Amino acid sequence: MEVHYREEGVAAAASSVAGRLVADGVPARLAAGDPTLWDEDAEGETEGGRPFRVPRDLLAELDAVAARLRAAVEPGEEGPHVVLLATGGAAAAAEAICDTADVPLTVLDTADPGQVRRALADRPESTVVVAASGTAEGDACLRLYEELFERAGLAPAGRVVVVAGPGTPPAEHARERGYAVVPAGDGGALSAATLLPAALAGADVARLLDDAEDVLPLLSRDDGNPGLALGAALGGAALAGRGKLLLEDRLSPIAGLPDWVEALVTASTGKQGRGILPVVGADPLPAADELVVGLDTDLGDVRVDGRLGAQFLVWEYATALAALLLGVDPDDRPDAAEPERAAAALLSLPDLPTGAPALIDGPVEVYGAVGAKDLPGVFIELLRAVPADGYLAVTAYLDRLAAFDAPVPEGADFEQMTDAWMMADPATLRALLALRTSRPVTFGWGPRYLRGPGQYHKGGPQNGVFLQITGAVAEDVAVPGRSFTLGRLQLAQALADLEALETRGRPAVRLHLTDRAAGVAHLLAAAQEV
Repeated sequence: MEVHYREEGVAAAASSVAGRLVADGVPARLAAGDPTLWDEDAEGETEGGRPFRVPRDLLAELDAVAARLRAAVEPGEEGPHVVLLATGGAAAAAEAICDTADVPLTVLDTADPGQVRRALADRPESTVVVAASGTAEGDACLRLYEELFERAGLAPAGRVVVVAGPGTPPAEHARERGYAVVPAGDGGALSAATLLPAALAGADVARLLDDAEDVLPLLSRDDGNPGLALGAALGGAALAGRGKLLLEDRLSPIAGLPDWVEALVTASTGKQGRGILPVVGADPLPAADELVVGLDTDLGDVRVDGRLGAQFLVWEYATALAALLLGVDPDDRPDAAEPERAAAALLSLPDLPTGAPALIDGPVEVYGAVGAKDLPGVFIELLRAVPADGYLAVTAYLDRLAAFDAPVPEGADFEQMTDAWMMADPATLRALLALRTSRPVTFGWGPRYLRGPGQYHKGGPQNGVFLQITGAVAEDVAVPGRSFTLGRLQLAQALADLEALETRGRPAVRLHLTDRAAGVAHLLAAAQEV
């Protein structure tokens, strides 16, 4: 695992803060989980801080769970269909492991009816479910899988494993239903919530832990410590006004690492009006507040090389160091759960308070304080509202796989198919708007981003502008044992998130697609007119 500085200003700032950290004995104290780094009066690990370790002891437990599931589930020709119900960093880490290993994994961190319905229809007889989320959408999806298995005459107890802390509602539910339970642990990337589904899907998690163990001894050192080198670069740059972290990974053999880094860094640092904002999938800007980190590439101010297991551990350590330099507790998430509580309150109402649109442009309704007369005008207003040190965040409470249903020309090659999918994908809006501004534009799928970027959006610097996209539901799904549907839950989550932004005085506009496919096409066409 290696970290190299490729820009003189970054090297100077990192050297300055690293010297202070070493003088205070921080590298070894952080590696040991010293809670007094965050609270001088703290005593013991339970009051903040956790030692960095590699959970090798999990392997035996994962093997036992895997054997139990293999005995109950016929895997089919394609192997078991592994479904992970998780959120935030756990979902992103599991996807990175499986995408890098090129093994299939279905992640459900959404209440979108179309996306959930697609997963439910996929090989139910060979499906195993890892339930590692205590969120409303996680509960809803677990209930739907339980109903699916029971109707098909497939015993859920042999197909569901729950990752949860002792005594929590998910653990109690598992005990009542006879499910296997694996302790949640500390919640890092190398925890049961990520390793269990990855192992079931066929990834070599023992090799992942080997790679993490190789770098672990270095994290206590004052020199030759990649975590210290990276953390000093991140924190030193942020203190010098370079708090926008652009992640460049186009040449990396690791797939999906930036999405996990985004969730980790925003959740850990975005609070008390401070924070570091990762920007994923964007080209570098000539911006004074930007730090470019290249993953296995020389394109950037800092280069970070290493295998995935080592990357996980080093980024977690470096992010904790950066949070310490910014004066915030990386384990504190003061704003992340607020939208979930507000969504539950909204669901108790007879009707969701959607309000009246400020304007309607074809299949798109616009909600919010806008003066524009059409959709291109709305985009122009939003881009102009971004401060000189700010950013635009696009968030979509939609089906993130629906673009693959877009029709493609008969006989199309892969490039033509990719073009067709891109022009049906709401995420393409990020790239189109980014071409029209000198400020960073981010994109997130709701509600998966709430536990990461969502924390930064509400607790970070007051310089964000927000564009939320929701959509009408053509075919809804009732949630067993609940009084609401998936579509109603999804909209409640979006409205609660929007309310949390607005109560903090953060400018936000919601675009509602009355026809999802036509609405996405209209959005992208309007963005190209700006």
